[in-house]
Amino acid sequence: MTDRTNNFPPLPSFLKIKPCFYQNIEEEIPAPHQQLVRKVYILWMMYSGTLCMNVISCLAWWAGGGSATNFGISLLWLVLFSPCSYTCWFRPLYKAFRADSSFNFMTFFFIFFLQCIFALIQTIGISGWGTSGWIATVMFFSYNVGSAIVMLITAVLFTLVTMLMGLVLLRVHRLYRGGGGSFERAQEEWSTGAWKSAPVREAGFNAVTQTAQGPSLPQYPTAVPSYPDNSHW
Repeated sequence: MTDRTNNFPPLPSFLKIKPCFYQNIEEEIPAPHQQLVRKVYILWMMYSGTLCMNVISCLAWWAGGGSATNFGISLLWLVLFSPCSYTCWFRPLYKAFRADSSFNFMTFFFIFFLQCIFALIQTIGISGWGTSGWIATVMFFSYNVGSAIVMLITAVLFTLVTMLMGLVLLRVHRLYRGGGGSFERAQEEWSTGAWKSAPVREAGFNAVTQTAQGPSLPQYPTAVPSYPDNSHW
């Protein structure tokens, strides 16, 4: 595993800051779940894009006569939640499917549930919270129609992202329970320390084979437990 080079986030080579994670869905995630993990990754990008659009909307809100506080808080949400959402709920889900880790599944469920609640609050759009959701948008139509239209785009995006997050939460929970996962398994991983030992959880790698082109990367075994997939999302 020492031959692997971190590749996420993709950064220009001239920067001294290097990528923090190694991500390769085709290589590390069992084939039946690659599509789901890929869709959750796209959902993370959609949420980050919505936060970017929210900054633009709050700027239009400010330009139309709104408070500058909303614009400042929207920048905070972008800087804080864009990277934290990746590390706090996408990575646990990625590692959960990669190594069949109940602890990581439970981490994902807990944090992603809180994320869904926060996304719902952002969709509602309480004034002073730095999000141009529905309440703020509808009320601002009487002050500045142009700014309110820009805000409306963000409100629609927040609504779409929140709905997709709810579907993902239900989908992953159904797969986890259908595969025999439980809170007791997560407690067992916690008590034994297996949750923090990647070599233990991923000890099923095949040996590296030597070819004329040099050594290849170790591959994950096909014996990784597979969760049932009875429907498409």
